[in-house]
Amino acid sequence: MNVRYTLALSATTVALLFTSGCAVTRGQETVGAYVDDTAITTAVKARFVDNSEVDASAISVETMKGTVMLSGFAKNSRERTMAETLTWRVAGVKAVKNEVAIRP
Repeated sequence: MNVRYTLALSATTVALLFTSGCAVTRGQETVGAYVDDTAITTAVKARFVDNSEVDASAISVETMKGTVMLSGFAKNSRERTMAETLTWRVAGVKAVKNEVAIRP
């Protein structure tokens, strides 16, 4: 792993752990499933950061029970497709809902 990937992975993990803690307290999923989903989200975002074709800051990633939802904006259809392709390459992803819109 390169330094950029490691830093992105670490920063995203810390941010997710401190900002998304409410999912478990609402009973939406078990702690184990929440941790798995957080790991998937972190890995997807890290792949976006590591890929020059995808603007990681323009695409949001949310994961629930292995289903990843992508939202936000892409510059073109190639970026939208690449984001989905990178998401499918992450271990644990069961489904991808690509709601990324292409900027006019």
